[in-house]
Amino acid sequence: MNIQVVDFQVTSAPAEFTLSLKNTGFAVLTNHPINFELVHTVYEEWEVFFSSDSKHEYKFNLKEQDGYFPFGEENAKGYTQKDLKEFFQIYPWGQFPNTLSKKTMELYGYLCDLSGTLLSWVEDNCPEKIKDSFSQPLSEMIKNSPMNMLRIIHYPPLRETDSPQAVRAAAHEDINLLTILCAATSPGLQASDVDGNWFDVPTDPGMIVVNTGDMLQMATDGYFPSTTHRVINPPDDKRKTSRLSMPLFLHPHDHVKLSESHTARSYLAERLEEIGLI
Repeated sequence: MNIQVVDFQVTSAPAEFTLSLKNTGFAVLTNHPINFELVHTVYEEWEVFFSSDSKHEYKFNLKEQDGYFPFGEENAKGYTQKDLKEFFQIYPWGQFPNTLSKKTMELYGYLCDLSGTLLSWVEDNCPEKIKDSFSQPLSEMIKNSPMNMLRIIHYPPLRETDSPQAVRAAAHEDINLLTILCAATSPGLQASDVDGNWFDVPTDPGMIVVNTGDMLQMATDGYFPSTTHRVINPPDDKRKTSRLSMPLFLHPHDHVKLSESHTARSYLAERLEEIGLI
């Protein structure tokens, strides 16, 4: 599986990035504008938050889907086992821990800005027939969208009481247009090719991983695949090590039409029910 590592600054970056998404559903960025030290600081702050009891003061709102989701709350579509993780979902209007600095929201803004550029790259480099079918330009679908969501995920150390069948994140596809993922604090992310073989996704510190979601696959009639991926459990010598990751999920405004049968809102509601969050 040839996931391209693309230098954000080179002239050929837009074409290389888009081609990798088309061929694999994934692309990896280096030399991008997101500050690594900012990412590192945000991870440090959230590691402290997840180790504190104050996280339970921010229990998620079932309707709005913002806030803290306790361990064992979410399962992948088609799975009964819950993922071995806890997480906090951040929207610009939603709950946010008062013990944290403003650096997380600063990073949120930078990632949203980057995402607009990446969606413009995708649109500029896809066939005219597909481009003409969009209900509006891709970058406009997510511009100032209140549904753009940053999820801070904590995968705790594995426990003897965990089910042998349970994994940190079972095989799944993302719901949104694109996922912008700051490199996690440790390896574990894998993507599947069309034959069902699993490959490690490059996640060196400072990299940003981007993958296609179901909404972009739907809006392009399958031209960009929403690739199945997972987070595997660590080897035995790393079982007591926690892992944090930080994906930004790009969700269009609710009214955006993705296909003849779905708006962004109707499709999101359908998928949230499938993964046990509503």
